[in-house]
Amino acid sequence: MENRYVDIDIRVRYEETDKFGVVYYANYFVYFEVGRAEYCRQRGMPYDRMEKEGYFLLVAEANCRYKAPLRYDEEVTVRTWVRKLTGKAVVFAYQIFTKGEGKLAAEGETIHIVTDSTGVTSNLPEKYRSCLR
Repeated sequence: MENRYVDIDIRVRYEETDKFGVVYYANYFVYFEVGRAEYCRQRGMPYDRMEKEGYFLLVAEANCRYKAPLRYDEEVTVRTWVRKLTGKAVVFAYQIFTKGEGKLAAEGETIHIVTDSTGVTSNLPEKYRSCLR
């Protein structure tokens, strides 16, 4: 059976940390985006193809719960899956684990509204919804 999630490994870069050597809080959302892009790519719906066809997933809401600090040069795994899918919206969920210990460092979600190229709410075509199921 196919996993309902996709994992991608990332190494924390120096510029992603604050003066204390801890990943700056906003960068967790960058890690979520990396996970989301990889999820879509592996499910057969890369963003660039959707956008060329006139469909966009705009972020309407984002949240993150921080559980443990991440530090420079640490390897982490970003796990991504679809928590909820409707015709006009997608909710992606995320967990970030330390690679060595497997400790949960953060978890969160992003809610995306489907729009056309002018920003008007649209329905995600069935071919893309089936990729996300």
